[in-house]
Amino acid sequence: MNHPWIVYLRAYLGVRVHRARTAPSRGASAVEWVIITAIIAGVALGLATLIKALVEQKQSDIQNSFGGGNGDT
Repeated sequence: MNHPWIVYLRAYLGVRVHRARTAPSRGASAVEWVIITAIIAGVALGLATLIKALVEQKQSDIQNSFGGGNGDT
């Protein structure tokens, strides 16, 4: 997906990971890990919601193409 928010989040996380890897301490604090995890969880939840909506729409389209899916022919 090339949605602007996805591109922004990938770039932002890429910069954060690069900084964490090149920092003298070679790691991120617990707060940074919580923030990164929350962002990833939010993106995953958003994608799951999008996929669910697309599947439900396709299910509705299929039901409608068979006369409503109530067994009538």
